[in-house]
Amino acid sequence: MLLKYYANRLLKLPLDLNDTQVIPARLELTKSTGKKVKILFLVNELSEEIVGEKAQVKGLPDKRLDIGDSLYLDDHPIAEVVSQDKEEFTFNLLVSLDYFRKTLEDRGLTPLPPYIHSSLSEGDVREKYQTIFSETNPLASVAAPTASLHFTERVFCSLEEKGIENTRVTLHVGRGTFSHINEDTKQLHREPVYISRASAEKIADAKRHGRTVISSGTTATRVLESSVRFILDNNQPDDREGQSDLSGFTSIFIKPSYDFKIVDALMTNFHLPNTSLLMLLDAFLQYKKSTKTWRDIYEYAVENKFRFYSFGDAMLVI
Repeated sequence: MLLKYYANRLLKLPLDLNDTQVIPARLELTKSTGKKVKILFLVNELSEEIVGEKAQVKGLPDKRLDIGDSLYLDDHPIAEVVSQDKEEFTFNLLVSLDYFRKTLEDRGLTPLPPYIHSSLSEGDVREKYQTIFSETNPLASVAAPTASLHFTERVFCSLEEKGIENTRVTLHVGRGTFSHINEDTKQLHREPVYISRASAEKIADAKRHGRTVISSGTTATRVLESSVRFILDNNQPDDREGQSDLSGFTSIFIKPSYDFKIVDALMTNFHLPNTSLLMLLDAFLQYKKSTKTWRDIYEYAVENKFRFYSFGDAMLVI
């Protein structure tokens, strides 16, 4: 019986992955004055809502814009500036959403983090800054769920042989994920999330049988910990009948003293200081009652020449 108990704990461990897709959301446009401006369009917030017969999108320009500015691509009007909130601008689209999305795909640049200076071609960047299991969606991300960049088909085959299955959840990453925070930060950015009933059932089944739920990355963690009620409502098979998928938004802020309800193990890269990602790691280490702080771990990583940030190494906190 004891052997059977431990076998059940090891079999079918769910590894939860964020299957969002990064799209080339940075586009160079021309103002009516002829000056060029690059805009990072926040496609994770791309609105289907029509305002004054025009769809709207938010974006971050690299040069000054004024309310009323029109922006062109090859002399064709694409968007006009309608409002500004600090460094974030809102644009009315002068083309259809489908045309705009196709324009980004054809002419856009992958929004690599500013600390990455790559000599790779755009085609190579698109391939390397994308998980192999990303799913096309009307919404998308402006940054990759970087912990999941480590997975290849070979790795998945190896995991499957060891009884580790993967489930998919979705969080469309916005710029806020990487924004610096301080002691005055009270709330995080809002990001779209999705979790299917089937994924929730797998995770609930694991929790019910005491199997370890492994989260690949901080974004997958935020989905799971935002969906506690939805997942745990699936805790009994009789409760699943007719239950729909979960689709909405999260602004969950996971920081020290947070009591994790779903995630039992965390795989994550080495993050920038003063970000919510590092604060989430700190919270998880404290939740696991680790004898090591994140500073201890990072000092070890520096001493041993680990690679940091998006294309860097990862750690598994159990």
